[in-house]
Amino acid sequence: MDSNALKRKKLHFIVEENIPYMRGTLEPYGTVEYLASDAIDHDAAMRADALLVRTRTRCDAALLADTPVRLVATATIGTDHIDLAWCEANGIRVANAPGCNAPAVAQYVLSALANLANRRIHQYRMGIVGVGHVGRIVQQWAASLGIELMLCDPPRQRAEGGDQWHTLTELAENCDVITFHTPLTKEGPDATYHMAGREFFHACRRAPIIINAARGPVADTEAIIEAIKEGRIYQAVIDTWEGEPNISRELLDITSIATPHIAGYSRQGKMRATRAVLDAVTETFSLPPIPFTGERPTPVLQHVNLPQLLWSYDPYADDTALRHSPESFETLRNTYALRSEPQRLRR
Repeated sequence: MDSNALKRKKLHFIVEENIPYMRGTLEPYGTVEYLASDAIDHDAAMRADALLVRTRTRCDAALLADTPVRLVATATIGTDHIDLAWCEANGIRVANAPGCNAPAVAQYVLSALANLANRRIHQYRMGIVGVGHVGRIVQQWAASLGIELMLCDPPRQRAEGGDQWHTLTELAENCDVITFHTPLTKEGPDATYHMAGREFFHACRRAPIIINAARGPVADTEAIIEAIKEGRIYQAVIDTWEGEPNISRELLDITSIATPHIAGYSRQGKMRATRAVLDAVTETFSLPPIPFTGERPTPVLQHVNLPQLLWSYDPYADDTALRHSPESFETLRNTYALRSEPQRLRR
């Protein structure tokens, strides 16, 4: 369909109702339905030219076959909920929001660590597994806080070379803190599914703090429970869980900081994500630039200090809410009061 035909056709957008800053932006360009994630089914897709979703909507043949959908845009970094190969083979464009919530996740990781360590975080050696959009900011901010770092990212190691890279086993043997920032993949030489499993935990020599703010299945739930009970790891910080929203109560009970998949939930991150989705709509349907209802995100800090982290986020409030009502995991996530990323403190 050419651009002139698209302009003549009244577009129909289906939008996951919990994408922030979206309401009112697309209405001038077509009809808009705001639906809960579990209501975005094949019947709904039959009405849609574009689906704008988050991670809870599985976008595959079951949802999309024989529909008029031309664009699936996810307001997230990750795309493991989308069958990318099937979409490509069937002429459906897929767009995501790479890096949108990276500063918020770095804020979460380092604030959690600062609280667990009673602010004495410079004493730790941190291993970062996955040094992409999120991992790079964790690396940058951790270095500014005086934390010694070890990096593990096989795809970057192969592409870039250099002697700064380490294996996952080397991190297990030498780090006091190990934080995961990989996508979820199940195939290929760099598959991340259950990469933090029994073999990994048995290699841990320094009883490290383990942080998973990547994807739940990156860590094997039974293996991490076993590792905590056996003292192979000292503490665990879990934001992303296997089986969400039906999380392991046993793991919840023994985790030091537990939160409902909100590590990336900053106002600025959500603005970046929504802007990326709107840009994909503009490009796909040859529309004029779509005005954005949200404020302009503040610049990402190049360096942070402990006061900036501790003023900006206290993970224990979110921990308390989840422990009080773990069955409300999805509600806590969908109604989260978006926080601000670290800002320069006024003198």
